[in-house]
Parts: sequence; structure tokens; C-alpha cells
Amino acid sequence: MKRVAIGIDIGGTNTAIGVVDIEGNVLYERKPQMATPQKLENPHMTQAVSDAIMSKYVTDLTIEIKAAIEMVKQINPEIEVMGIGIGAPNANYYSGTIEKPANLPFVGVVNFASMIQNNFPEIKYVKLTNDANAAALGEMIYGGGKGMKNFAMMTIGTGLGSGLIVNGDLVYGADGFAGECGHVTVVPGGRICGCGGRGHLEAYCSATGIKRTVYELLAKYNDPESPLYKIPMSEMTSKIVFDAAEKGDPIAKEVFEITGEILGRTLADTVHYLSPEAIFLFGGAAAAGDYIFKPTKASMERYLMPVFRNKVKILPSELKESSAAILGASALIWKEIEKNK
Repeated sequence: MKRVAIGIDIGGTNTAIGVVDIEGNVLYERKPQMATPQKLENPHMTQAVSDAIMSKYVTDLTIEIKAAIEMVKQINPEIEVMGIGIGAPNANYYSGTIEKPANLPFVGVVNFASMIQNNFPEIKYVKLTNDANAAALGEMIYGGGKGMKNFAMMTIGTGLGSGLIVNGDLVYGADGFAGECGHVTVVPGGRICGCGGRGHLEAYCSATGIKRTVYELLAKYNDPESPLYKIPMSEMTSKIVFDAAEKGDPIAKEVFEITGEILGRTLADTVHYLSPEAIFLFGGAAAAGDYIFKPTKASMERYLMPVFRNKVKILPSELKESSAAILGASALIWKEIEKNK
């Protein structure tokens, strides 16, 4: 019997669905990904419309999960599905709920895990957590965190999420929402964050924050020779900034220096709280390599207490970006099985 887990990642645009074995092999992945309901589908954010959209979404997702199971069983009839792991925004592991997601059309608290479980009574585990927590579990089970009991995971995308592993367990806190390192205040009264707060780490060190830094520096230096100068904000990416830095553009290099300075200062706080063995960076910005890792490491060491210096590694995630969401979500199930042995 070959044991597998279903991994589902509910993103702001698409929903990834796949089947993963305990070694981290993705046996099936739906291509193209399934569309996630959009906020514009519920413009007045009413409960009735939210319920209708959710009902259809769960029905469609159930069909896709069954198709995924059927597909892998055609390859190997001995497949046993151990559970369904789900990564989602504002997801509460304790209750299996999605609560007030800012960028989805769902209102209030949605009992999402139980809705899926009701359609798969034969599957023992249906578990839900947020995407950054899922990524941390994926790193621990499939990636560079294997064998580590204490580390932090920072997911640097449109926003900035984090998952914290302490003594081999994911930290959920009292209410299921612990680990929001992206919303610590790094610049009091600073930039408005996507959550509505001001001066949060996410507003400076996410891909979106990096773009904002680009245009602040372009305004400061008024340098029409920079390859970044004529690129509209809607088209700017971390990859474009990286390519400009590779060509020697001083503005692009300064963008990464500023980002690394702020991120490293915040990671020093994380070390003081948790004393982890390592901190993993995942996402587009992490692909900039030394441009982001060197200033981040230097800043972190500068702000650390002497007792912590030169102990904590800052490492790139070993999860493949193309399948990381599915791997992370499926890791929820292997962790659950381990807990219930």
C-alpha cells in the first residue's frame, strides 16, 4: 500500500491541487490550476452571496479532489489517501475555519475543513492552516529543515508570511493565528500595509514593498539612466530589480541593501524570541541570492545580542517554488499522523 496525501493551496488567484507521497514526490498536479473565487464576485460582501459562492467552490473542489484520487489510483491501485491538507489565507488550524479573508469574497467565519470532510467521510484527516505555516511544515518534512527542531520560515511574495517551528512543532498560539511576523512594526507611522496598519515589515520587505522602495529611490535620485526608470509599477518585479542589479545599476543594488537592512533587523528580533537553528527565506525576492542574503545576514548579526551572533543561518528554502504550495499543504497530513501515533 502506497500512502499519499492531497495538498491544496488556496491562493488569491488560483487554487493548486496535487497528490504527494511521504518522500515529497508530486504524483499528480492539476494543470492548469483551478480558479479561486474573486472578491469582485461579491462586491457588497453580503452573507447570501458569500454562501452561494462558497457552496459552488466546495462542490467544484470536491470534483477536482476526486479526479486527482482517481488519476493516481489508475497509476497505482494500491494508493491509500491518508488525508487532505489545505493551505489558505486567514486559516485557523484549531477550528478548521477560514476567518475574514481580506482578498476573497467570503464573509465572516467559514467552516471550510468540515465542508470538505463531509464530502470525504472515508478520509480520516482534513486539516487546514495558513499558507506560510504550511510552507514551514513543508520545509521541515521535505526540505532544508529536515532534522531541525527549531527554525523560522519567511515567505516573501506579494505579502510576507511566516511559520515558526519550535521543538519540532508549528507554533499556532492561543487562537491559531500565531506567527504573523510580516505585521511587526519596523517603521512607526510608515507605509500603509495591505492589512491597513502602518509601517509593517510586509510593507517594506515583500515583493510589493520592494517595488515601493524602487520608486522612492527613483524619485530621490531622479536618474533617467537607471534601467528601472521607465518601467511602470504594474510591471515591476523582484526579478527585474535583480537583473538591473546584475548589470550594475546602483539604484537596484540600494533597493536590496535597504530591504536586507530592515529584514535583518526584524530577523534579529525573531532570533531573540526563538533562538532558532536557521531561518529560511522563500519566494521571488529570495531568488535574488547574495543581493538579499548578504545585507540581511549582516544586518541581523549587527542587531543580535553577542550570545546569539554567528549561530543562526539564513538559508534559501529547498522547496521547489513550482510545487511548494502543494508540498506544504500535504505536509499537514504527515505531521498530523505523526502526532496521533
